[in-house]
Amino acid sequence: MTKTGKWIIGCTTIFFIVVLGISILFSIFLSSDEGYEDEMLGGSNRNSKIALVEIKEEIIESENIVRQLKKYRLNDDVKAVVLRINSPGGDVASSQEIYDEVTKVRKVKPIVASFGSVAASGGYYIAVGATKIVSNPGSVTGSIGVISQILNAEDLLSKIGIGSTTIKTGKYKDSGSPYRKATEEDIKYFKGTIDEIYSQFVATVSYERKLSMDSVFQLANGQIYTGLYAYNLGLVDTLGTYEDAITYAGILANINGDATIIKERKNQKFMDVIFGEIETKVLDKVINKIRPTIFQYKFQY
Repeated sequence: MTKTGKWIIGCTTIFFIVVLGISILFSIFLSSDEGYEDEMLGGSNRNSKIALVEIKEEIIESENIVRQLKKYRLNDDVKAVVLRINSPGGDVASSQEIYDEVTKVRKVKPIVASFGSVAASGGYYIAVGATKIVSNPGSVTGSIGVISQILNAEDLLSKIGIGSTTIKTGKYKDSGSPYRKATEEDIKYFKGTIDEIYSQFVATVSYERKLSMDSVFQLANGQIYTGLYAYNLGLVDTLGTYEDAITYAGILANINGDATIIKERKNQKFMDVIFGEIETKVLDKVINKIRPTIFQYKFQY
């Protein structure tokens, strides 16, 4: 190789090393400064604010949504909250934790749940804690119930020569393991847990929507309903759009004039700016699909 060729390769290598080094430094710097700030989405009345909190994905964790709701609950400048839900639901405990914070907000200021395309199962569970539920006529809601799916990879692993040995302290300790088929006893065991969690869901809907337990049990067969049908069943308060939900929130909070709408914005990390957050979201969904024996308030579609 000529000297010129070696020089070009050397310079190119150094260039890529420098770029990689700068990228890593920026990523470390910006990720350490990861935080949140409120941005204004419109409105002219700066003394009266309505906060927008969005649940846009499958519910895998509760910390971020609970943190936002708590922040706006404690902020006296925020007179009302609109909780925009576009989610099929998800983890039971996470849905319950968000619902609990919604009820805390409701005690000190109005919080209006606004349904997007889907607000089903855990998404609906969260909404019943709000002051008012506003649904589009065509929103998908309901799906009141619990689901648990157990992954079994025993046959696949045996075909590629992989086996497993389980040492346990009790007969139920490995129930739901992906390394063996579920027995009838396992299924009966999990069914008992599911029935208990299901009863919690029904009791919450009955209490919040002022419906009898018997009537909710009849509705809570996992069936989805359109927003219009849900309204006729008493599962939502009124039909309307996101803008209608903003209006209702302002009325409930006795806001005069055009309230300022605020929404939290996350300061992006350097790598998020370059690649976006799609990889993380896809990874979260994949992990959530393959996790064994998880109980979910979730609409499967």
